[in-house]
Amino acid sequence: MSATELPTNVVVVGSANVDITCSVDRLPIGGETVMAAARRVGAGGKGANQAVAAARSGASTGLVCALGKDSEAELLRSELGAAGVRIHARRSAAPTGTAYITVDAHGENSIVVAPGANAELIGLQAEESNAVSGARVVLMQLETPLDTVRDVIATARAADAVIVLNAAPFRALPAAVLNDIDILIVNEHEAGELAASVADGEDAGTPRLATVTTLGGRGAVINGAGFRELLEADQVEVVDTTGAGDTFCGAFAAALAELRHVPRVSELVAAARFAMTAATLAVQRSGAIAAIPSRAEVDAVLVGRGAGRSLAGERR
Repeated sequence: MSATELPTNVVVVGSANVDITCSVDRLPIGGETVMAAARRVGAGGKGANQAVAAARSGASTGLVCALGKDSEAELLRSELGAAGVRIHARRSAAPTGTAYITVDAHGENSIVVAPGANAELIGLQAEESNAVSGARVVLMQLETPLDTVRDVIATARAADAVIVLNAAPFRALPAAVLNDIDILIVNEHEAGELAASVADGEDAGTPRLATVTTLGGRGAVINGAGFRELLEADQVEVVDTTGAGDTFCGAFAAALAELRHVPRVSELVAAARFAMTAATLAVQRSGAIAAIPSRAEVDAVLVGRGAGRSLAGERR
C-alpha cells in the first residue's frame, strides 16, 4: 500500500500560523522595549502543532486548515509536508495567520496571534468533511470559528470517531458542545475560566468520556465518570514551553488512534502518560514544531522507566 493510500487515523481541524519567535532575557512590561538575542521563523498554530505531534507520534495524520495566497502559506505546506502531515487547506484572500512569540530565559512565553485566514475556516467543505468522516480520532481547538467546531462534531459523531476538543484559547462553550464530545483537554487556567463561565443553575456540559487537565510541570489529571487519575510529570530543565500543550494534545490523539474501540480508563491513562512524556521532552528544546519529539524518543523514555515497550505493545 502506498503512502497516499494509508488511512488517516487522526484528523486535526484548526489553525495554521507562521510563528515569529524572539528570545529575550525577560518578557517586556507595558511600554518597555527589550532586545532579542535571536529570532526564528517557522510553522506553528495550535492546529498545525498538534497535527505534527500526532504524526511524529506515529499516526497517519491530516490537517484541515485555511491558508492565505502568500509565501507564508508555502512555508507551512513545506514544513508540515516534511513532518508527514496530509494537508487539506482551503485558500483565503486573507493573509496566512501569524503568531508573534516572545520567550524569556526561563522558557516562559507571551504570544499575540493575528488569525488572518484561520478566521475564514467556517463550516466544512466536501473534501474536508470526507477527511473528518474517515478518521478514528478528530482533534480540534478554539483558534477557529465555533460554528466550525459544531460542524466537525456533528460530522465526526456520525462517523463514530473519537472527538477530542482542546478548549484553547478559552472561550465560553455551550453545554451542547461539551456534551457531544468525548474528551476535553484544558490547562489549569482554562479549566478555571470554563467553570467561571457557567451561570448559576445552568448545565455546564460534560464530555462523554473524560476531562484531561494539564498541570504544567506537575503533570495532568484525568476526570471521568467514577474515576480520577493524577499523573506526575518528570522534573526537567525547561528551555521553552511554546507548543508543549499542543504536543500533549497531538500525542494523546495519536495514542487513542491505535485503538479500534471506545477507550477504557486504563487506555486513557496510558495515552495521557504517553502524551505527557512527549510534552516533557518538548519543553527541554527551543521552538514549537521544532521541539516536538518522535515516537522513538518518547518510547525510549517510557522503556527507561519500565512503562512498557510502547502503547501498541502494552495493548497486544
